[in-house]
Amino acid sequence: MNNELIHLSHISKSFDDKVILDDLDLVIHENEFVTLLGPSGCGKTTTLRIIAGFETPDRGSVIFDGKDITQLPPNKRQLNTVFQNYALFTHMNVADNIAFGLRIRKQSKSYIEDKIAYALKLVGLEGYEKRSVSRLSGGQQQRVAIARAIVNEPRVLLLDEPLGALDLKLRQDMQYELIRMKNELSITFIYVTHDQQEALTMSDKIVVMNQGYIQQMGTPEEIYNEPENAFVADFIGDSNLFPAVFLRDGLISVDGAEFPCVDKGFGEGRAVDIVIRPEDVELVEAGEGTVTGEVTDLIFKGVYYEMCVDVAGREWVAHSTRPCPVGDKVGIRVDPFNIQVMNKPASEDEEAVPTNE
Repeated sequence: MNNELIHLSHISKSFDDKVILDDLDLVIHENEFVTLLGPSGCGKTTTLRIIAGFETPDRGSVIFDGKDITQLPPNKRQLNTVFQNYALFTHMNVADNIAFGLRIRKQSKSYIEDKIAYALKLVGLEGYEKRSVSRLSGGQQQRVAIARAIVNEPRVLLLDEPLGALDLKLRQDMQYELIRMKNELSITFIYVTHDQQEALTMSDKIVVMNQGYIQQMGTPEEIYNEPENAFVADFIGDSNLFPAVFLRDGLISVDGAEFPCVDKGFGEGRAVDIVIRPEDVELVEAGEGTVTGEVTDLIFKGVYYEMCVDVAGREWVAHSTRPCPVGDKVGIRVDPFNIQVMNKPASEDEEAVPTNE
């Protein structure tokens, strides 16, 4: 594991008596790509602004490389921020935008020219030095904002939903560009988004937040395949989230139907929640699965078909490359390894919530 670089120690923050962050504790290591993920109002942008120095916590401390920087102003911190609106100077050309911070630091002309050339090559904008930023596309403006940040050689690059204004194809292209830049620059990226796919694509570590709390931290694979509560299961990707009974180790019951699983230790006869991803729901001939239902909806999604199956009043969602027509009777089979058992929510914060993002 890389060395610990940032420690947000027991951070709390309120605005107008509304708690935004409640005793948040988070460690970020050198050269990690960490994504703060959650719905609007969960506290992710406030967390980023506290790291940047734009906000001061009510309680707790920000430790950077072993030193307390809680009261240190933003311009004294070894980091730079890229905002969603890019915050470029429209009266300046590309080169002048990139050089702005270097000139404030009174670097030499040759040093600045070398840095501009390096940054433009890194972000794929060679030859754009004299171009007015107002004549650039959204994706090009975003690249200039990143170039302006990296020429200052920050140890940490903070990105606050920087791809939110881009169209889908350009956003996907920029995701891969950011991964490439992170690997080439060997700096720490802290990225804020509400886009689950974005987080799964780019991150070394995902921090799922809700209501000012960290719900779960882990690799994209851990977050997706092993959600710790109903909120994480429902927020990350599509899911079948059902109440169930843990009959005994290796066996659960959903609406009276018994499914083998691999989980242990939840206690016999205990009420639990389970999550099954739609791609793990196998549709077979009626009577051949654990349960049988009727296909009520069929939607073509491009790479796969999404089907809704009514099983005694319970809706199952399945993703498959093989369509089953509406009205067909089908069986449902699930591999035991693809059933994730979770404890019932301990609080409302851990419950699944509808998301419109």
